[in-house]
Amino acid sequence: MDQWFFAEGNSQQRGPLPADELIALYRSSRIALDTLVWRDGMAQWQPLESVAAEIGLDIAPATEAVEAITPDPAVPPALPAAPVAPITPAPSIDPTAVPPPRKGLSGCAIVGIIAAVFAVLVLIVGGVLAVLAVPAYREYVARSKTTEAIATLAPIKSAVAEFASEHGRCPVNDDEGFQPAESYAAGAVGAVRIGRFDNGHCGVEAELTVPGSTSLDGKLLWLDYDGEQQHWECSGEPDDTYLPQDCRG
Repeated sequence: MDQWFFAEGNSQQRGPLPADELIALYRSSRIALDTLVWRDGMAQWQPLESVAAEIGLDIAPATEAVEAITPDPAVPPALPAAPVAPITPAPSIDPTAVPPPRKGLSGCAIVGIIAAVFAVLVLIVGGVLAVLAVPAYREYVARSKTTEAIATLAPIKSAVAEFASEHGRCPVNDDEGFQPAESYAAGAVGAVRIGRFDNGHCGVEAELTVPGSTSLDGKLLWLDYDGEQQHWECSGEPDDTYLPQDCRG
């Protein structure tokens, strides 16, 4: 039976172990499809995905129903009242010089025309305000989702720091006191993977689940823990516009 090795964090070699244990590590989310693996006879390390058929690993694509979220349209504020033109007193008229009356618009017709023009202006200004307000509203909603996700990860950060202090190593999802990646799904957070980053720091990688938002759905947030400094750093795949201030850059 072939004995396999895998690279934890794609940098530290682990093994040897049989293929069924390699499969078990993948299913417990300790390793992923891009984790490098090797066995005797292979010319070089290969991603786990490329040898899945050889070791009998069945990779089933996950699908999720996506429900579009349409924010309520913003309501534009009322326009200020139109200024009233000052009334200029009419000059005195000689009664003997008054010409015969001419046909023209009545007072009611003039009022109607003014009201129609005012209504058109309201529609135009309201449309412009709506165009400006909707994108700003969407950015606000997206930013609130990432803030919510980071707040959800706060207890996990405490558990990671405590485990690293007690055991002298980074925890992983199948360690005591930690759950499988998918078990942490809540609100805007989907899977949460716990382990060690390539820089040697312990960390948390959270996948966002925000159906209908191409800017956030499926994107990753990273929380990096420097055990020596006892300091956390936050970063992520979404554009800085949608991240809290302390996660940007």
